[in-house]
Amino acid sequence: MAATRTVWTRQHPAVLDELEQTGHYYAREEAIRAKNGGGSMADFYLRVYDWYAREGEKYVPRPPQARYPIWVSVSQDSMLQPVEGTVVLTLEVPEEALLITDMERWGYRINQWYIPLDAEDERRHNAELERYGIPSESALIDGDKGNFYPLLRRKIIQSWQRLFTCPPRPGDMAQGTLWELRQEWVREVLRT
Repeated sequence: MAATRTVWTRQHPAVLDELEQTGHYYAREEAIRAKNGGGSMADFYLRVYDWYAREGEKYVPRPPQARYPIWVSVSQDSMLQPVEGTVVLTLEVPEEALLITDMERWGYRINQWYIPLDAEDERRHNAELERYGIPSESALIDGDKGNFYPLLRRKIIQSWQRLFTCPPRPGDMAQGTLWELRQEWVREVLRT
């Protein structure tokens, strides 16, 4: 028997409706756009999610129907609380379907920052940025500074793999993603 893990996800009620009608749910571009207000912010998140999907499927295979990750909390203490107009699903999922990452490292990736191995590595990286007079490392990724410092740019981009290869730090730093939700995984539904 395969090992399972309890996780929680807060979703729009339409997700639960689709689960009940079809047995599956896959995250879609229009839902991500709606959640992020459309426009350039939604475009930004879609690019980052495309990257996450390409890289994440190297660790947890992605079904052909799945395009984007579905975020879940891996502890009840860190789960997103219900708010009006949402449902919180308690799921029992196969461990092999769950990709667990570190929440803070994900924040570094979203901000296009270097993901350090540890505090000393971060100190050395920040000193290197200071030596080159670079106040914002995201300018190396989406600005013209990357043209002048290609090795530093590549170092930052390569560090993003640590999101998947370094285990979450102690405390409540772990989060997870699934490529799909299945009706048979639902154990409890909390409606607001």
